[in-house]
Amino acid sequence: MTKKYAMTATEVMEVIPNRYPIMFIDYVDEISENKIVATKNVTINEEVFNGHFPGNPTFPGVLILESLAQAGSILILKKEEFQGKMAYIGAIDKAKFRQKVTPGDVMKLEFEITKFRGKVGTADAAAYVDGKKVTTCQFTFIVDEAAEQTN
Repeated sequence: MTKKYAMTATEVMEVIPNRYPIMFIDYVDEISENKIVATKNVTINEEVFNGHFPGNPTFPGVLILESLAQAGSILILKKEEFQGKMAYIGAIDKAKFRQKVTPGDVMKLEFEITKFRGKVGTADAAAYVDGKKVTTCQFTFIVDEAAEQTN
């Protein structure tokens, strides 16, 4: 049996370094050894809607991919051997956008590791709104030492 549990936004920030305005995970619905489901609430208050697009606010595809990558980072960096490290995108393949995401939408972000060898792996990812698949892609990711932060 796989252990599943939820994480709050505060708990997420203990795992990944992303912060406002580029923190896109509101909470984690469930997490297991190789799969995570997280939630991103898309709100009209996000700065990106000032310019994307006036009168027709649309959440950018690249930010959907970033949201999926952040969900994946949580999954990867929760693994004991990778705690305190960083997960980076090595490649994004086969990205498809099936419908637009707009303010008021709740995105469910699924990221599933399909292969992991050493510090490099691959994953299938998908974003859903109202149970409909809006985006799919495949990630290659690399886990490495965290860079020193400077003030």
